[in-house]
Amino acid sequence: MLAFSGLIPVHEDTLPMEYMYPSARVAWMYLNALSWCTFTLSGGSGSGSGPESLPRAPAGTELRMSREQKAVERARKAFATGRTKSLEYRINQLKNLQRLIEERHKEIADALKKDLSRSEVGTCLYETVGLEGEIQHVIRNLAKWAAPRPAAKNLLTLSDQVYIQPQPLGVVLIIGAWNYPWAVTIKPLIGAIAAGNAAVIKPSEVSVHTSKAMEELLPLYIDKEMYPVVTGGVSETQELLKQRFDHIFYTGNCAVGKLIMEAASKYLTPVTLELGGKSPCYIDKNCDLTIACRRIAWGKYSNCGQTCIAPDYILCDPSIQDRVIEEIRKCVKEFYTDDPKSCPDYGRIINQRHFKRVMALLQDSTVAAGGENDESQCYIAPTVLKDVKPEAKVMQEEIFGPLLPILSVSSVDEAIKFINEREKPLALYIFTSDNKLTQRMISETSSGGVLANDCLVHYSVSSLPFGGVGNSGMGSYHGKFSFDHLSHLKGCLIKQLKMEGANQMRYAPHTTKKLSWARFFLLKEAQLSKLGRLALLAMLAVVAAVIIQRYFAD
Repeated sequence: MLAFSGLIPVHEDTLPMEYMYPSARVAWMYLNALSWCTFTLSGGSGSGSGPESLPRAPAGTELRMSREQKAVERARKAFATGRTKSLEYRINQLKNLQRLIEERHKEIADALKKDLSRSEVGTCLYETVGLEGEIQHVIRNLAKWAAPRPAAKNLLTLSDQVYIQPQPLGVVLIIGAWNYPWAVTIKPLIGAIAAGNAAVIKPSEVSVHTSKAMEELLPLYIDKEMYPVVTGGVSETQELLKQRFDHIFYTGNCAVGKLIMEAASKYLTPVTLELGGKSPCYIDKNCDLTIACRRIAWGKYSNCGQTCIAPDYILCDPSIQDRVIEEIRKCVKEFYTDDPKSCPDYGRIINQRHFKRVMALLQDSTVAAGGENDESQCYIAPTVLKDVKPEAKVMQEEIFGPLLPILSVSSVDEAIKFINEREKPLALYIFTSDNKLTQRMISETSSGGVLANDCLVHYSVSSLPFGGVGNSGMGSYHGKFSFDHLSHLKGCLIKQLKMEGANQMRYAPHTTKKLSWARFFLLKEAQLSKLGRLALLAMLAVVAAVIIQRYFAD
């Protein structure tokens, strides 16, 4: 997901490269390698500097850094009180979070209007409804998820307690993204709260108004000691990453994800990286193109294309390319009128730096529809590109904007080969009425998730894990997957100081007869009813007595 959370600074007031932090020098190398990593501080639009420089630390940096350190310590001390162990506490925090969403919807929508030109209804549809559904799903199931989970037994543990006990990890750092700032910041927080963790919340400074809203609103509703909000840019994020956490959850892009992993390695901190990439969309020429293109147009141009799982490009037979273009053009007119620029449901690029990045991707491609733009408003019309070549600039990086390239493939074999030759995407979209074709693409490609005959909506299904693979990320969340991912699943075996005779086979001196019996007991998994277990236990007691009498008695 192309979203920046304050690690790679771009600013005019600079220092020589030799004064950079080592991690900052690494960041600049990624900036050179990946032209799309051009980010701003606090959503600003100042001109960028070259790889030879880094911004001066603003006055008062030490005070701000100590503030981050204190926030982490405060969360750790709050966690140490043990109050998150109570399911009642967790549920109350989740209910308070839901109350925030319901009572402060206007403030949330106003901030997103300023950041992304998103309508109030769009805010509800793409951000808050999903959060409310996730909270309700978690509250309904939390007692079941947090309970001890029985585990399978072998013959030697038949009379023992064998179970898995979920436990909180500790203090989790959540670094959010700017494109859906409430959804991708608060959903991990829901999982952290449910699992009984403390959490330090770092909203993206690029969505500056939403970041400020989170800083003001969250402490009014949830435990401000257990869940502090830290805002700011470069120095704040760098200072946070110097602290010790029990898990780091980052949503953003691959280049910064590598820096997160580098920082986490100091303390062997596990990480969840929700990244992105170029999600392909394959259209079978025999499918219903009208419906397919309608759903693709919605998935691509929602939030002005700034969605980590937006269809990045289309693969289709050349014979249907013109029809696809025409159908998408019709849908754009239906969704956003003849003038998307004046339509309240069509958003804007987050800032001018990203506007310039997206526009630069058009350089060597042919516009088939759209293409209008206005830098002063960060407006780019819904755009379709035709006859795009694999080597085109638009195909070298995640687009994260309202450009939709169409590439021709002559067969599903060619489509699969094209997909597999590139980095593993966060999502794969398939439009076909042929279930065998769908199953083939699922089995012969690798991606974070697969959605057939629609776009984006798999994100809303709490019973499915959401996450990437390879370059598109690691770890998954949503619903129970969030709970498990942010818990330590502790294996527990409770034995009694009885039936010592059955243990003689493991004690020295070792013999082949003892080994034979050990293999018998250890390699047989017990899968019996309660009555069957009692009968087997009685039989094993007799067998153990015979073994002891025959082989181990003096």
